Amino acid sequence: MPINPPADNLSNTVPNRRVLVIDDNADAADTLVAILSLLGHDAVAAHSGIEGLRVAEQQHPDVVFLDIGMPGMNGFEVAVAMRQIAGLETVRIVALTAWRDEATRARAKSAGFDMHLTKPTSIEVIEEIIVES
Repeated sequence: MPINPPADNLSNTVPNRRVLVIDDNADAADTLVAILSLLGHDAVAAHSGIEGLRVAEQQHPDVVFLDIGMPGMNGFEVAVAMRQIAGLETVRIVALTAWRDEATRARAKSAGFDMHLTKPTSIEVIEEIIVES
C-alpha cells in the first residue's frame, strides 16, 4: 500500500528556489541542504565563508542561510562581501546562528543581513522565508 504525503506537504506548494547554506558545522549545513533538497529546492552547502562567497558568485542563490560564528571569515564579513558581488546585492541573506543577543542582531543588520534566526529553527520557518524570496 503506497504512503501518501500529507495534503499540506510544503513541497507541493513551494516553488523551487536556489538556496545556499553557509556553516562551518558541516553536519548542520549538509542536513539542512538534504531537507531542502527533499522539499524540491536546489540547495547546496558551503563550509566556510570563502567557499560560500565562491559558491554564491557562481550559483546566484535566491536565499542564503549564513552562520555568523565561523572561523576565518565570519558571517558578518561574508554578508558585507556578498553585498559587493555583482548580482548579489539584493539576495536574501538570513543569519542562522546560536547568537541571539541584541548587539549581534544590530551588527547583523548593519552587515547586510535581511533576517536573523536563532538555532534551532523549525523547517517551517525556514520554508516560509524561502517562499518569500
